[in-house]
Amino acid sequence: MSPPGSRARRVVVTGTPGTGKTSATEQLADATDLEVDVVHLNDLVKSDGLWTDRDAERDTLVVDLDAVRDRLGDWSGIVESHVAHHLEADRVIVLRCRPDVLEERLLNRGESPANAVENRESEALDVILSEAVERHGRESVFEIDTTDWPSSTVAEEIAAVVRGERAPSAGQVDYLEFLPGGTDG
Repeated sequence: MSPPGSRARRVVVTGTPGTGKTSATEQLADATDLEVDVVHLNDLVKSDGLWTDRDAERDTLVVDLDAVRDRLGDWSGIVESHVAHHLEADRVIVLRCRPDVLEERLLNRGESPANAVENRESEALDVILSEAVERHGRESVFEIDTTDWPSSTVAEEIAAVVRGERAPSAGQVDYLEFLPGGTDG
C-alpha cells in the first residue's frame, strides 16, 4: 500500500460493468495532468488469449487471473476491469453507479435484459466493493459514485486517488434500497 499523500505505483480501477471504468480511464490523458500507462484488461484478455472458458449464458470470457498476473509481471500504472481488484495493487478504485441508472446504461449498450438485471443486483449488493475490501483492506479502497458525473470528472477523481489526494472511502455508497423489495425495487 502507498502511504496517504504519496503517488501510488499500481492502481486498479474496478466496478460492475457499466459504471464507467473504460470511459473514465480513456479520459485520464485529456482530463488530467496524470501521465500513466493504462491497461484495459478486457482488451488484453481477448488479444492475448488470457481466458480459460467462455460463459455462453452471459456471453463473456472467464479470465485466467494467473495468466493475467504472469503477462503483467511487475506492472505499474493503472489496470481497469471488473476483475482488476483480484490483482495486487497499492490502491483500488471501485466505480459505483446507482443500480437503476446502471441497468439503463447496460440496456442502452446492447446487454441482454438478464445481464442488466444481474449487474443491477450485484451493484446493489456491493459485490465488487466487498471483494475489493476483503482482498485489499478498507484502507486501500476508494469508492467513486459515477451516477451523475461525466467521465472527465471521474477521471479527475481517479487522478486524485493516484496522487494520494483523496482519502480511502470504502462503504460510503449504499444502494441496498434498489434490491427487489426495497423502496425502489
